Amino acid sequence: MSEAVMDTAAEPEGKDGVVHDFARDKQVFGVPWGKAMMWIFLLSDTFIFSCFLVSYMSVRITTVDPWPNPSEVFGLTMFGQSVPLLLIAIMTFVLITSSGTMALAVNMGYRKDLKKTFWLMVATALLGATFVGMQAFEWTKLISEGVRPWENPFGAAQFGSSFFMITGFHGMHVTAGVIYLLVIANRVRNGFYEKRGGNYEIVEITGLYWHFVDLVWVFIFAFFYLW
Repeated sequence: MSEAVMDTAAEPEGKDGVVHDFARDKQVFGVPWGKAMMWIFLLSDTFIFSCFLVSYMSVRITTVDPWPNPSEVFGLTMFGQSVPLLLIAIMTFVLITSSGTMALAVNMGYRKDLKKTFWLMVATALLGATFVGMQAFEWTKLISEGVRPWENPFGAAQFGSSFFMITGFHGMHVTAGVIYLLVIANRVRNGFYEKRGGNYEIVEITGLYWHFVDLVWVFIFAFFYLW
């Protein structure tokens, strides 16, 4: 009885109790710290991308110069015919497919099927790298046609700055995600997490980041390429 009283007295309540729990690295609402920190990071990133897209819409609505037609600017010539948004459609398909392989990797991670988890994460990284490669081709094409952050032969000069800023920032996220995926996949393969208790929540945390990157692209695709 006396030991129970002592244990109760040792646990502070109220604000002091919250400080005490945080100091002990105690989980909040049963959510691991890694997952909670990733959600906080993604929330902050959401604000940044939202600011970029709102700024883009404001610039496009207020500019007095004609805005370029995306179907013409981002078209590819195939067999002598200009196919509008062909490259963008392929890029979108590749990135959405990578979301599927990432979801499967998370599933296999919780089943502790390490071989399938590893290869699915590698496949996701390869799809992400393919996306970045196609984006580099898209940038090269536009730059060779005279598009710059300060000028644009297709119309409004603001088009170039908006395009390079928004797609470049997203491309950096995809590139970082590819590196992140390969690091975690390698750790899954070499048994790093088995030595730490066999906890594969890190695969889900990686998946949260990757799905966020894919979701952001959906908004960029809708606002920048279809509008």
